[in-house]
Amino acid sequence: MSDHVWTRAIEIPVKFGLIVSSRAFFNSAHAVNARNDLKKQLDLLKHEYFILGDKDTPNGAVETLSDAKKYAAFFRSHRDEIDGIIVSLANFGDEIAVVETIERSGLKVPILIQACNDDLAHVDVKGRRDAYCGKLSVCNNLYQCGIAWTDTTEHTEDIDSDLFRDDLDKFARICRTVKGLRSARIGAIGARPGPFRTVRYSEKLLQANGISVTTVDLSEILGNAGRIGKDDPAVKDKLGAIEAYGTIPNIIAKHNILKQAALSVAIDRWMAENECDASAIQCWDSVQNNYGCATCLSMSMMGEKLMPSACETDVTGVISMYALALATGNAPGFLDWNNNYGYQKDMVVGTHCSNFPKSFMGSEIEISNLDILGETIGKEKCFGAIKGHVAPGEFTFFRMSTDDRKGEIRSYVGEGTFTSDPFPMDGGIAVCRIADVRELMRHITKNGFEHHVAMARTRRADVLQESIETYLGWNIYRHE
Repeated sequence: MSDHVWTRAIEIPVKFGLIVSSRAFFNSAHAVNARNDLKKQLDLLKHEYFILGDKDTPNGAVETLSDAKKYAAFFRSHRDEIDGIIVSLANFGDEIAVVETIERSGLKVPILIQACNDDLAHVDVKGRRDAYCGKLSVCNNLYQCGIAWTDTTEHTEDIDSDLFRDDLDKFARICRTVKGLRSARIGAIGARPGPFRTVRYSEKLLQANGISVTTVDLSEILGNAGRIGKDDPAVKDKLGAIEAYGTIPNIIAKHNILKQAALSVAIDRWMAENECDASAIQCWDSVQNNYGCATCLSMSMMGEKLMPSACETDVTGVISMYALALATGNAPGFLDWNNNYGYQKDMVVGTHCSNFPKSFMGSEIEISNLDILGETIGKEKCFGAIKGHVAPGEFTFFRMSTDDRKGEIRSYVGEGTFTSDPFPMDGGIAVCRIADVRELMRHITKNGFEHHVAMARTRRADVLQESIETYLGWNIYRHE
């Protein structure tokens, strides 16, 4: 049995198919330069790409139906590798050749359309590009064929500019998010706790959108954990990882840390065997009563490896976390919209029992016992809580959910700032500042969203909005 934690391509550079389009009666040097500049930008961002040789078509560009057929066949031969297509219009381009290439390739991936700027000093017959107009024609044809695509920040941009490099980075995140969500495998470990009707969801709606859910009874995980001996090499490795992960108070008994290590190994093995990207776990209070520790630490450590895990078997909650991991590359947290912050109208307190990943906290953490549950069933059964105050910084929040009444997936996304304001509560605490938070809460309540939300450090709401609106087709509300 392997102890390897299976991971998706989230840490692997995105791979693009490149189309540089040119119209034959324009200066061929534009196409040659566009190819070179585009490859340099992608090399700087450490992404991979597929493009035919510069001698395989005139000027290495796509100009004719014959060129389109060559490129389409080339892309088909790499269809399992290409995550997105970048179209660069070195000049006006050939709209028919571009669309024929995409249609004949059969690829259903995100597409970025970039057009080059004209230089005011070189708009004579030899120097002009007319890509400004050519982009309109290409996009018109894409619209006619029902092909979704992504725009650049400006209508025309220099390939070697910082602006286009930022657009390439954003597009890579979109490609990664779309690909990841279209093929996500989610582990549902245990039943949802009885009182949490809020986290019910439609597995069939998820499957229709390419998201698979694999279930396992919690007793199987607990049984496996109980059979793992303390001398198991994987347990020894996990103990070392736990001790390096945060500060453990001296009052915590060694055998309770050992229980946590064995549980983590059991979960890791099941996740690897089932090739799951993320998990939702029945985190209380069966595991505490029937095994003797919390799941928070196990969930936190998986999240730190960009394999997020949500509480209370909230499957659509962890899909929300996974979407943020794909879009940002950062470990997401899972929170309740939990408290007002005095009478501050643009502030809200997000908190959860204690499963935040270490890097989401942004500071040193303590690993101890669950407080509220510890008082109820005994602290000896509750080791594994991550405690600390989330450090200041920008964040993106996101939530997706299945609306069974309407038969659709719906979502919301926005951005805010973690503050350093105090809040005297134990557990994982995030004091948040969000513009017009009252309107956000109104949207959440009126549309029956869950009380859980996913958050990740950095601002990437634009990536999720574009991924969902343009390619996934879910309903989304962007909070501004």
